[in-house]
Amino acid sequence: MAAMSIWAMVALFTAGIAAGFINTVAGGGSVITIPVLVEIVGATAANGSVRIAILLQNISGVFGYARKGAVLWSVVVPLLVPTVVGAVGGAWLATQLSPDAIKRVFAFAVVMVALSVLIKPTGWDERPEPRLRQPWTSLAFVGVGFYGGFVQAGVGFLFLAALVPGLGLGLVKGNGVKVTLLLGYLPFVLPLFISADQVDWAAGGLAGLGAMIGALLASTLAVKKGAGWIRWVLVIAAVAAAVRMLFF
Repeated sequence: MAAMSIWAMVALFTAGIAAGFINTVAGGGSVITIPVLVEIVGATAANGSVRIAILLQNISGVFGYARKGAVLWSVVVPLLVPTVVGAVGGAWLATQLSPDAIKRVFAFAVVMVALSVLIKPTGWDERPEPRLRQPWTSLAFVGVGFYGGFVQAGVGFLFLAALVPGLGLGLVKGNGVKVTLLLGYLPFVLPLFISADQVDWAAGGLAGLGAMIGALLASTLAVKKGAGWIRWVLVIAAVAAAVRMLFF
């Protein structure tokens, strides 16, 4: 990989902080990181390199939530296998696509992610009764894992949808389980991108270092999920990024 300029390094580190913060609070932070990575390392390498950033971010996020007792291992353990199975399948498919195809997928994904964060999850924090039962629970997490392995952007929101209204967890513990499942499947999908030569270690590491700081800040401050200003920043950034990736 070509050497990066100081401005590229600063951009990746700053995007990582923002994405780590937003991802840990609600999801959707990849809307910030992925377009920056696409500009610097290209689409396919961005899809692989962002996994390093997410891996490092979730090490920090799990640590923060575990200290507060918000990681429910009794929930995490049975969900890990279906999530990993789906994620490996999605990652394999992603490595087979061309850079132009991945770029189009990113453009679609970042807009969908930004729109999803505009949805106000009314009543999510009221501890609803679980709506998912087996075998639908396992199938749902295979699907969420597949999406995460394939494109990553916005998988945090899908995890929360499955965990909070789906399984009846509160938002804080739902976020704790979410970051733990993400940390659980990433070591299985990252080798697929490495073997396909779709990982830029320097770019992913810089974004990941920033993401660790952002995630730790978010889990420590316990910022209210889905703050209005975050939603609109993501929408504006996503639309601009999608236009750039599709037409320029």
